[in-house]
Amino acid sequence: MPKLAAFPKCYMDELCETRTMTIFEWIDLASGLGVDGLEMYPGFFLNYRRSYLLSVKAAMAEKGLSAPMFCVSPDFTHPEAAVRRQEIEKYRKILDVVAFFGGETCRILSGQAHKQVSREEGVAHVLECFQEVLHDAAARKITLVMENHYKDNFWIYPEFAQPHDIFLEIVDQIDSPWFGVNYDPSNAILAGEDPLELLDAVKDKVVSMHASDRYLLPGATLDDIKKRDGSKGYSDLLAHGVIGRGMNDYDTIFRTLHDVGFDGWVSIEDGMNGMDELKESVRFLRAKFDQYWGA
Repeated sequence: MPKLAAFPKCYMDELCETRTMTIFEWIDLASGLGVDGLEMYPGFFLNYRRSYLLSVKAAMAEKGLSAPMFCVSPDFTHPEAAVRRQEIEKYRKILDVVAFFGGETCRILSGQAHKQVSREEGVAHVLECFQEVLHDAAARKITLVMENHYKDNFWIYPEFAQPHDIFLEIVDQIDSPWFGVNYDPSNAILAGEDPLELLDAVKDKVVSMHASDRYLLPGATLDDIKKRDGSKGYSDLLAHGVIGRGMNDYDTIFRTLHDVGFDGWVSIEDGMNGMDELKESVRFLRAKFDQYWGA
């Protein structure tokens, strides 16, 4: 049966920018959700010193929580080789943190859709960077999971590999037991594509999953979102809500994953309207796990 984690989408600014919430406060809040673990993001940590990381690990252990997934956003498509090298080194450092916490997966992305980088150049940059960090991941027994992504909260441009043909072009060229897919059905919708079609193409490679539901605000269209890309963060035309009440067909998603033997981590990206909605999403997903894996 899959295991359930939570990601504080609702508190990204507080945890990473304004620092009005500490990682310890988030751990305390999350301990009341009924999840098995927490998905971590590099920006949650004040530093990577061992004493500090030990205190975070102890706080999680006290609440019976693990840190199985790390949500990392490398920019491997940057046009400058020196910047790509910096991104590789940053990623290697976070892999050490993932290993410290006993994490199982670490998200990997292509990078931003920099306007001066062609598709051919971008794919070549990504494959080169992926191959470099795969060696580090394998040595630490961490699986790198590429997500069909929309946009990191702190990026200017959308994901280079947001279109599924580019995503699959990259994924299909990586042959390693330490590489797989983090499937996010909502991001497929944001790409203007069918999330079930993508799932069918990658179902045997799915190692982990992000669960959320997205809504377009009244009167908004996907084309409106694309026209307004080029500013930091997520579009203000989008809304998150309780999982199971939005645009995703979770019955087909979970039936498909069950049929290919998936039993990995599913991380909730929700709570934009408060912890009560996040708890409702936990209840919905637990019920679906029981429905499809409980027999």
